Amino acid sequence: MRKYDFLIVGCGLFGAVFAHEARAKGKSVLFLEKRSHIGGNIYSELQDDILVHKYGAHIFHTSNQRVWDYVNRFAEFNNFVNSPIANYRGEIYNMPFNMNTFSKMFGISTPTEAEAILREQRAEIQGEPKNLEEQAVSLVGREVYTKLIKGYTEKQWGRDCRDLPPFIIKRLPVRYTYDNNYFNDRYQGIPVDGYTALVEKLIEGCDVLLNTDFFSDREKFLSMANQCLYTGMIDAYFDYCCGKLGYRSLRFETETLDMPNFQGVAVVNYTEREIPYTRIIEHKHFAFGTQPKTVITREYPVAWEEGMEPYYPINDAQNNALFARYAALAEKEPDVLFGGRLAQYKYYDMDKCVEAALALCDQTL
Repeated sequence: MRKYDFLIVGCGLFGAVFAHEARAKGKSVLFLEKRSHIGGNIYSELQDDILVHKYGAHIFHTSNQRVWDYVNRFAEFNNFVNSPIANYRGEIYNMPFNMNTFSKMFGISTPTEAEAILREQRAEIQGEPKNLEEQAVSLVGREVYTKLIKGYTEKQWGRDCRDLPPFIIKRLPVRYTYDNNYFNDRYQGIPVDGYTALVEKLIEGCDVLLNTDFFSDREKFLSMANQCLYTGMIDAYFDYCCGKLGYRSLRFETETLDMPNFQGVAVVNYTEREIPYTRIIEHKHFAFGTQPKTVITREYPVAWEEGMEPYYPINDAQNNALFARYAALAEKEPDVLFGGRLAQYKYYDMDKCVEAALALCDQTL
C-alpha cells in the first residue's frame, strides 16, 4: 500500500489549495471525497450548455491582492458584478440598500432625504436592541426591515426575528449612492470555465478517491499518510463526543426552462415569509449567456439533520462554546490538521477560504 505525505479528507477549495502548495514542495497527496465529484460546494457543471452552480451562487470577490493573484494562476475570471434584486410581494428593490432602494421605497431622490427618513425610523429603538428585529430596525428603520429583511431572515434561520439574537446582524450596509454593486471588494468575477475546472488545476498530480467515506475505515485511511488534513465536520471527527454542533442546510430545485431569459438577473431574493424559497438563481447571467434556454435554481433553507449537507454554522453562544471544546481536542490530535468551514465551524467566503488555506501552508509546509 502506497504511503502518502498527506491525506486530505474532502476535496473542496480549502483542501485543493493546500494540496497544490504541498505538491509544489514535492509532497504526495491523496484525497478522500465522499461525494461523486471534486470541488465541494463550489462544484459547477454544464447543463443545457449553461454552467450551473450546483450548490448555490458562488461569486468570487476579494480585496486581498495575494489571493486574487493566486486564483488567477488557475482560472480566467470574467467581469461579473453581483447586483441582486429583492422581490417583496411583486415590488422590486435593488440590493444592497442604496439610493435606488430608498428612491423606490420612499419616493425620494437625494441622500439628505433618505438619511432623514432612516434617522426618524431608527429612533423607534431606544437602548440596547434585545433581538434581531430591534437590531435591524435600529440600523435601517422599520420599512426596510419589514420588506427586505424580516421574511428572508426568518426563512433562513427557521425562527421569528424576535426570537433570534441581535448579534446575527451586527451591521447592515447602507449606501447613500446609486450603486448596485453588492460587494465593496476591489476584485470580483467568476471563472470562465467554472469552479470545477479551477479545482482540477489546483489538484493536478494528486490521487483522488471519490464516493469514499473517511469514516468507513478511518484507521486504514489515516495509516496511508504521514499527516492528514481534515476538512469535514469537526464534531463528526470526534464521534460527537461533546454533542452535535448546530447547522442550517439547504435544498435546491433546479429546472431548465424553454425561454432565453427568466428573471433578467442572476439572483433574485424573495423577502416575504410566505414564499418558501429565499432566492432564485438564473445561472446563465453569471456568464452573460445568450443560450436559447435557461436554467434556474430555487433555494430552500431547511433544518439540518445528520446525513444532510451542513451549509451554515449556527454561531450562537451555545454552539461556539461547544466548538471550543472540539477545537481543544483538535489541538491534541497528533498528525492531523483541521481546516475549512466545517472543521473550523465558521462561514467562509471563498477568498477567506483561500487566504486561510495559504496561511496554514505557510505554517506547516
